[in-house]
Amino acid sequence: MTETILAIDNGTQSVRALLFDRDGQLLFRSQIKFDPVYHSPLPGYAEQSAEYYWECLVRAVRGLWVQGALPGDVVGVTLTTQRGTVVPVDREGNALRPAITWLDQREASQLPSLSLHWQAIFHALGATDTVRQFLRQAEPNWLAQHEPAMFRDMHKCLLLSGYLTHRLTGRFRDAVAAQVGYVPFDFHRQEWARPWDWKWQAMPLRREHLPDLVPAGGVLGTITAAVAAETGIPAGLPLMASGADKACEVLGSGCLDPRIGALSFGTTATINTIRKNYVEVTPLLPPYPAPVPGHYCTEVQTLRGFWMVNWFREQFGAEDVAIAAAEGIPVEQVFERHLQQTPAGNMGLMLQPYWSPGVRDPGREAKGALIGFGDVHGRPHVYRAIVEGLMYALKDSAGRIEKRAKVNLRSLRVSGGGAQSDSVVQIAADVFGLPVERPHTTETSGLGAAICAAVGLGLQPDFPTAVARMTRVGHTVTPDKSRQALYHKLYTRVYQPLYTQLQPLYREIRSITGYPR
Repeated sequence: MTETILAIDNGTQSVRALLFDRDGQLLFRSQIKFDPVYHSPLPGYAEQSAEYYWECLVRAVRGLWVQGALPGDVVGVTLTTQRGTVVPVDREGNALRPAITWLDQREASQLPSLSLHWQAIFHALGATDTVRQFLRQAEPNWLAQHEPAMFRDMHKCLLLSGYLTHRLTGRFRDAVAAQVGYVPFDFHRQEWARPWDWKWQAMPLRREHLPDLVPAGGVLGTITAAVAAETGIPAGLPLMASGADKACEVLGSGCLDPRIGALSFGTTATINTIRKNYVEVTPLLPPYPAPVPGHYCTEVQTLRGFWMVNWFREQFGAEDVAIAAAEGIPVEQVFERHLQQTPAGNMGLMLQPYWSPGVRDPGREAKGALIGFGDVHGRPHVYRAIVEGLMYALKDSAGRIEKRAKVNLRSLRVSGGGAQSDSVVQIAADVFGLPVERPHTTETSGLGAAICAAVGLGLQPDFPTAVARMTRVGHTVTPDKSRQALYHKLYTRVYQPLYTQLQPLYREIRSITGYPR
């Protein structure tokens, strides 16, 4: 008998059921893509049926047994999901409305009032705008304002991880390291906030609205008989706590050493490290909980990361799509040719990837920018500008992590869809001036969850040992010295001053047009 761990990874675009052995080897994989990824009943809305998520999960798991995987070999189950997707449920765990996904942009207009005490503190810290943005974007505030009857009937306000945990086990529990979103969570203590914390004033939630929290490696519950009949997972197997997908991705990439940075080339592009010390890379914005108890993820996001590849395809890629169809290849292979046919530095065409700016860094008035156009530039150069611009943004974020955490990165591990491109990985190595390593599997978030389960199940004695035994480097790309020197000049002399130079113009655009809000 081969003891296996079933890792369920419910991401933004698909759900994958993955079977790993105790050495981190992926044995079976079953994927169901979401179609559509979300519904948009009104502009800016991004909702998905919670039942649809469950149905896709069931199909993905059952796909493993069709491939020949043996349910009897599975010794434990674990779950990792997209972050910040909210599902209000009744006492039986039934969703009261469609899930509000993390891509949703709606904002509340009737905001809770904080006490004068907290208002004075945030004013003194220069955080008033940040807190107001928190209040506007917190889904419970929107729900209480626009769907008050549903909100009154709500028994629990769950993240997607908590909803699926209840579907699998019948328990209202969730993983500590899945708490990323607008919830009253104390990121420093990695527990629900204390009664006097300002977050309880910031949204109309009470402690009884929230699930119980379980640290990574702990038991969330056991698979129910009804779920066993529906999915084929043996009843009574433990569901082990892990964390949110980005956090598990860092662990599954083998980045337990804070000197190894985890690059994620997904819908949101991120640079991340795991640390034992609490460090706010951006002041007043806390680090997320890592899927290692008592550790933190020093994550910095570029919100519209490799989403921009889809944007490029939709807005400019009709010819590329036609070429791919004629040749019977994925369109990504045509995009790869763009990178192979254009030079490093892109003949001066540069992109600032603030298509969706953050709250503080950069300020919310920022917009995307392309500068340096000449008559030599065409569609391939625009694509390369996207890739190089994302790398510049991630390098800038890495510098902030190094400065605040007082540690120098020595290498990078790369995950996500964009990491499958050899040219993209080479550009990352050249821009950062560091070796970039591909893990042995592309399913790093699922593997990170499996590591948590392996430790909790006793298949591995502790997290350092589990990471050492279950992760390994598949391929290493080293920087080209001449291209590294070119990118260093463009980064320090052009990209870094770019936001400061354009910020007054961004403010004028916002003043005149009202966009972005």
